[in-house]
Amino acid sequence: MANVGLLFVGAVLFLDGMMLLGKVDARSAAIFNLFVGGLQVLTPTYLIIAANGDPRKILLASGIYLFGFTYLYVGVGLLMGLDTTGVGYYSLFVSIVALGFSFVSFRLIKDYPFGAIWLYWSFLWMLFFLLLGLKMESLTQYVGWVTAIEGWVTGVIPAYLLLAGYWVHTDEIAIALGAFAVVVFGGLWVFTRRQAPPRPEVAQGTPAGSGGY
Repeated sequence: MANVGLLFVGAVLFLDGMMLLGKVDARSAAIFNLFVGGLQVLTPTYLIIAANGDPRKILLASGIYLFGFTYLYVGVGLLMGLDTTGVGYYSLFVSIVALGFSFVSFRLIKDYPFGAIWLYWSFLWMLFFLLLGLKMESLTQYVGWVTAIEGWVTGVIPAYLLLAGYWVHTDEIAIALGAFAVVVFGGLWVFTRRQAPPRPEVAQGTPAGSGGY
């Protein structure tokens, strides 16, 4: 059941990335955020009830709420036109807690691919904090690309491999995830900085150009 939810987490991250890049209307993206947010609250609730008190199963299920509440918060915020500061600072909370789940995956469960994936999520939610909480709007294009890519790398592809029974060679998957993050996200940073519009300049007493995104 959790793997099905992971598939749709990938979908909503891809959609939200496209929204940040200006390809999807914010209000239409809000509806899908509510759908996936509801799923990601119902799923861990069922898993915790079905865990019969097993601490490990409860721990693993509890992390799903972090993202379910994010998508619900984003969906409601977009529809109501709320200020983004609240979801931004909630994203900071998620980013920090995700580091703990990464530690658990690496050290206690020995699930190295998901240890890496939790680091991906911690990085992404920290970007959400910078963009939405601290209003660093110059990061919009970079955050949009990272969000869309993480939708596939941390959601759709792992979910499909898990559901189809192809989630094997996990040590190699973890190494590949680490290398991919460094190369792609580092390259994207350089690319988006080069694509950034110039700051406003004054020529012959008349403002020219535009800054920000």
